[in-house]
Amino acid sequence: MKKLILSMALIGATTLAFGQKKVVRSAEKNFKSGDLTAAMADIEAASADPETGSDPATYLLKAQIETKMFGSDSSNTASTVETGRTALATYNKALEMAGGNKEEGLGKDIYTEDMPGVPDNLRPYSIFTLKNISFDKALERYNAEDQEMAYEFFDLAGEIDLTDTTVHYNAGFIANELGKFEEAKKHFGYLLDVEEYNKLTVYYLLVQILSGEEKDPEAAYNIIMQGREDYPDDKVLAEYEIQLLLQLNKMDEAMASIQEALKNDPNNAGILLRSGYLKEQAGDMEGALADYKKSVEADPEFYDGNYYTGALLLDKSMKILNELSALPDDEWEAKSQSMGEEANVHYKEAVKYFEKALEIKPDNAEVMIILYQVHERLKNTEEVEKYNKMLIELKGPNWLDNI
Repeated sequence: MKKLILSMALIGATTLAFGQKKVVRSAEKNFKSGDLTAAMADIEAASADPETGSDPATYLLKAQIETKMFGSDSSNTASTVETGRTALATYNKALEMAGGNKEEGLGKDIYTEDMPGVPDNLRPYSIFTLKNISFDKALERYNAEDQEMAYEFFDLAGEIDLTDTTVHYNAGFIANELGKFEEAKKHFGYLLDVEEYNKLTVYYLLVQILSGEEKDPEAAYNIIMQGREDYPDDKVLAEYEIQLLLQLNKMDEAMASIQEALKNDPNNAGILLRSGYLKEQAGDMEGALADYKKSVEADPEFYDGNYYTGALLLDKSMKILNELSALPDDEWEAKSQSMGEEANVHYKEAVKYFEKALEIKPDNAEVMIILYQVHERLKNTEEVEKYNKMLIELKGPNWLDNI
């Protein structure tokens, strides 16, 4: 009797297991035919069963059903992304249950390459199918000018493949545009790990995020030094390095970098300007003025070069006049004419640089005011009136009261 009861129990267990396997087969059939609601109901039942629910193949099929549901949802909204992320989690669970090896067994099936454009019945519905569908949805959203959702789909595709440079550049670029700077840094960071990838633009963007948006010059400098190792001859990174050294008040290192950069690029207006700035800070006014003038010679349309040159010439004039005013009366009488004329020479020279600066930025009120005051000093009545009219148009009739 006991043997009979045992036999009946075994038959029952076998029948139950067979029944659950039948449910898995039904899920597969419905998956292939496109009845995804029925397929999902079947696979949910199978995954809840102790036997079929412990089989990683059950979860691979579930992930494939979820992937097809993801692809068939043309709304491409946040809920679509959620379906895709659920599918990814299921693929990962199946891989973990199968031992985690992507190269053989079920792991190989999960990571089968997917070729976009092949008929649906020939697609492997692997994790790479999920990635490619997500990429296509990202492009669709981007072309529809829905950058928020384009980013989400690119981000999902990137989570599947950390080495796909197109996916991560697009994700990082859009995240940066959206102000998602942590997300942008994440994707750009993946690009820096791809050895053969041309990373220059990525370094530029990371420096801009770190130094500009996040106000972290130390982190930006570290990224620049990493970039300089990869691209030692890049002139833009060399300029960024100097700029950040100045920002970090590392003057000696900045000057050394400037001298090295000028060996390779002696006519770089930006670097010449920074060289002049360092010399000015160190008290070498003549050296600073020479470098500022060289920056304008290298690029006549360089606003900062023209402005800094004019400003330093004005500074020279003011020092002469301050020195004159500090003299005793008898010395002042003897030197006032010669020292005044010397100051005026620098004022006159400054005019051409400020006029060029105003030509480059024609609505710059600050430069107009400087030219008004210099011409007033030089008693150039017509020029004084010209700049007065310009300032009235720009700032109103009472502009003088507000300076």
